[in-house]
This record gives sequence, C-alpha cells and structure tokens, in this order.
Amino acid sequence: MKIDRLIGILSILLQKDKVTARELADKFEVSRRTILRDVDALGMAGIPIISEPGQGGGISVMEGYKVDRTVLSSEDMKAILTGLQSLDSVSGSNRYRRLMEKISIDGSAAVNADNHIIIDLSNWGKSAVSDKIELIKAAMERNVKIAFNYFSPQGESRRMIEPYHLVFQWSSWYVWGYCAKREDYRLFKLTRMTELTLTDEKICGRIVPEYICDRMQHPPGEVEAEVKFDDSVKWRIIDEFGADFVKYDENGNIIVTFTWSDIPALYRYILSFGDKAEIVSPVEYRRDFARFLKKMQKKYER
Repeated sequence: MKIDRLIGILSILLQKDKVTARELADKFEVSRRTILRDVDALGMAGIPIISEPGQGGGISVMEGYKVDRTVLSSEDMKAILTGLQSLDSVSGSNRYRRLMEKISIDGSAAVNADNHIIIDLSNWGKSAVSDKIELIKAAMERNVKIAFNYFSPQGESRRMIEPYHLVFQWSSWYVWGYCAKREDYRLFKLTRMTELTLTDEKICGRIVPEYICDRMQHPPGEVEAEVKFDDSVKWRIIDEFGADFVKYDENGNIIVTFTWSDIPALYRYILSFGDKAEIVSPVEYRRDFARFLKKMQKKYER
C-alpha cells in the first residue's frame, strides 16, 4: 500500500542524512519514478523534503523538522510509535525514542491510556547487552571486524568475526557473521560474550549469503534423537516449536525427533522437563543419559 511505503520512506529519511531515489527504489522494489512521486506526495503533505541533483546529491528531510501528526491518521501514528517503542525495549537505548520525537510532536502518544497495545520485548538481561549492541552496530557501520571471548558448551574461545546482522530471536540478542576460526557463518549469543572490542581490520568484500532464521538449524556435528514426552508438557512443545511439531505414538505419547547441536546440549534440554521426557533412540544416547543421571544421583547421596 502507498501509505505503508510513505511511512517507510519517511522513517528512512529521518534516520539517514541523505539517501538516493535509486536506493529507495531498490529498498521498496518499485521504480525510481514511483519514489519521486512518493517524495512529491510527502512534500505536498507539508513535510519539507530537500532534493539535491547530481553526484553526491540525494533526498533528505530538513534538519530539525517534526512531522505534524495530522499527516497520518491517529491509528497509523499509534501503530508506528508503539512499534518504535518496542525496538527500544530490546536495545536498551533511547535511539528509537529520539526518532519518535522527530516524527511526532507528542511522543507520549505511544503509551497513553487510549492505546491498549504495549509491546515490551526486553529480557531480564537487557542492560548486559545494550552496550554490546551499540558496539556491534558501530562495527557494521565502519565495516570492521569485532573480537571477543565466547563461552559455549565446548568451552571458552577467542573469536574474531565479520558482523553482518544483529538478530533478536528466541527472546535473546545474537550477532550473525563470518567467523575466522570456523571459516563459516555463525550465530553468537551476546550474553555469552566478554571482552568485546572493535578491531582495525576491515571486512573483506565477500558475497554474504542470506540469513535464514531456523531454530532447528545447527552446525556440522549435530546429533539426532527421538524423545517421548508426556502429554502434560504439550503446551511447552507447541510454545517452543509450533503445533505442527507435535506427533503422537499409538499410546498417546508425544514423539519428537530432535536435531540438536551436540549431546550435552540435548541432555540439558531433556533434563528441563524432569520426568516428563524420555530418550527413546538411539539406544547409545539412552544408555549414556542413564549413566549421566546416575552420576547426578551419587552427588546427592553423599
């Protein structure tokens, strides 16, 4: 819809000092002529758009301008402000609040009593990752690599990566990029990072593949196991993997085939269900898990 595109164009113009019509056309997958018409429409709506032709030119919004709320319907404005506020809730910064101040005279419209939708995507460790988010964003803007200590089930290691995407996924922040140690693309959880620094090493020009969000996707070395769950934990399986993931055996038990990153991680996940989960196959995992449980039992029998 045109209104959606106008909102998108306005958002980009408020976040960037200058952008070309070609960049906007590529972003919204329309012709350059359509973008120019949209820019004219924004101008006719009272938004002071500046167009500079030639090399080094581009489209921008006059510095210090605030959009009159009558430009958009009240419902559209509420949706925009609420969405922008939700981004602040996960980043731990006021970056989007400042953007709201640019596009609305009254930024409090996002949280007033008439708005019944509040989006808070933050987690308990928000303060622990906000500085990392800003540093990684700075690295991507400067096109340089980042280095950090990383803690995983395999132990602690020093990593250097080319950061390409900050990802808020599964209620946590991650950075996705090319890892020099693994010579492949990896997803790193920000809360597992320490000693995060920007380097002076520039990111080399490489063809970056599309990032695919897939919870069940794991690096080489993954393990597969069939697990039986009591029907009482059906809610959790649906919550974490979706209703289509639930399959039943002839006795009415939930049967799930997991592909997990490694055996210790799989065991930890099974333990989180207490006695409501049981490894069915392969047999060697079942036996190994039984030995693991016996070792835990001995600790409590001492």
